[in-house]
Amino acid sequence: MKALEVKGISKSYPGVRALDRIEFSCSRGSVHALVGENGAGKSTLIKILSGATAPDEGELLLDGKSYSPASPSEAATVGVSTIYQEFNLIPGLSVAENIFLGRERISRGLLDAASMRSEAKALLARIGAPIDVRRRVGTLSVAEQQLVEIAKALAVSARVLIMDEPSATLSDREMTLLYNVVRTLSRDGVTILYVSHRMDEIFDLCDTCTIMKDGRSVCTRRVADLDRASLIRLMVGREVDTRFPDRRDNGDEPAAQIVLDVKALRLAERVKDVTFSIRAGEIVGLAGLVGAGRTEVARAIFGLDDIASGEISLRGRAYRPKTPAEAIESGVALVPEDRKAQGLVLGLSIRENAMLPTLKSICRFGFVSRRREQSRVASVCRQLAVSASSAEVPVGTLSGGNQQKVVFGKWIAHDYTLLILDEPTRGVDVGAKVEFYRLIDEIARSGKAVLLISSEMPELLGMADRIVALRDGVVTGEASAHGATEESVLQMIAR
Repeated sequence: MKALEVKGISKSYPGVRALDRIEFSCSRGSVHALVGENGAGKSTLIKILSGATAPDEGELLLDGKSYSPASPSEAATVGVSTIYQEFNLIPGLSVAENIFLGRERISRGLLDAASMRSEAKALLARIGAPIDVRRRVGTLSVAEQQLVEIAKALAVSARVLIMDEPSATLSDREMTLLYNVVRTLSRDGVTILYVSHRMDEIFDLCDTCTIMKDGRSVCTRRVADLDRASLIRLMVGREVDTRFPDRRDNGDEPAAQIVLDVKALRLAERVKDVTFSIRAGEIVGLAGLVGAGRTEVARAIFGLDDIASGEISLRGRAYRPKTPAEAIESGVALVPEDRKAQGLVLGLSIRENAMLPTLKSICRFGFVSRRREQSRVASVCRQLAVSASSAEVPVGTLSGGNQQKVVFGKWIAHDYTLLILDEPTRGVDVGAKVEFYRLIDEIARSGKAVLLISSEMPELLGMADRIVALRDGVVTGEASAHGATEESVLQMIAR
């Protein structure tokens, strides 16, 4: 039986046809992938299915009956729950309080905390999550918070669970737990609509797949009938021959100048002893599990976190920035791991975001030169192929891939020597990833030094010249990426 049917759903915004007659269905208990490039319309469709916005035309059916939720709470009431990339949890409340928020158990006019704890414990046990229901959510890991979100959905007897990029911030071990939970829910008859850019997840976990492109549903297929190449071709509309640029040798030249030299770096938290260097034109990858201290190293180099001890030199000179402004002035640029919270001002336009680091360079007598600003922004949008009707569009309305292009674009007009990339392709579709890989390669070819942090091992192996492994804030090994394998890097991490 069809658990969910989407029939001719369309949605338009001023100047944009976001969805154009979308059609597909999901069987009860199936794991159905929803895939497509950034800007394909997946987020708009999720908002419609979850009751956050209404379609202009078309029909939704839930277990064969008409379904038109006026709000997310109404959708949850009839059994459709959504887990977004940004969790809808309150850090200061306990696990049990979050699970039953808005649906609290009441006994004789009073809050029945014992009943909520008991039910919350049972819900978490159902998905194999041994989390203390009295813990504050703010103390949980990302993976644990995700399990709390799933338990919230089960608390309202979800029949359809929409998961939007559920693995974006998870480690390999946490991914295994997520897989087990999804399979358990599927066996219990819950239909999972699984949105992901990661090819491995789709082939490992999903039964069927709907491919979207430019607001349309291209086709729906059994995953068993697809291979990686055919799925990518359907998503992007062209052949993608290789994910990574050809190997470069310029970073291996001993004569190349050392741009960044880090010795015995220690921070107040996580980072205990980190030593490495990066030469001009070289890409150095930082490998490690979640919590190894990679992001903290990047933050310290960019002046966001205080350095407890150790030495850093930049182009042969002592370097210890106290603020990001000092780091930028010294020629250091950062693409942070969370573009929405740290890399962009979502309410500002593409133009305003793109010029934030370089405003001073286009000012005369305290006034911004609009001509120079417009010229630079137009160049950035053209060079990175940012898809938007104009540079005045609020950046918060763009797809994830286009938002990430703006984050990169902020630094194109800036004179930097070191570019730090923290999870640069997280939440980005396969077509856009290829574009970013080529851009990173071009940046390194131009003589810039690049520090690459990524949880995707193939990305590190494919892009880096050298790999430095971290575990619990300590460097455990260093090796050339040429000839390295996932197993050899994991062995370095485990030392």
